[in-house]
Amino acid sequence: MADALDSPIEEPLAELERLLIDEYIRSAGHDPLTLRGRTDLAARAILTGASTYAASRLTEVEARLHYLRSLRGQE
Repeated sequence: MADALDSPIEEPLAELERLLIDEYIRSAGHDPLTLRGRTDLAARAILTGASTYAASRLTEVEARLHYLRSLRGQE
């Protein structure tokens, strides 16, 4: 039980967000781990683009989920 209390609580879609960000970074021709270690402006621009991309895709996923739940009368 103590292990459950020690682990951080994550948002339900946090793992999907990380995967989408990594997908964007790879599609831009970079390694996600290497890029995250850089501090130059080009790396920051790619990470900003990746974050924006992931946010828009997550919004799409959440909208579809809301729509399906409304069709099923769950909301």
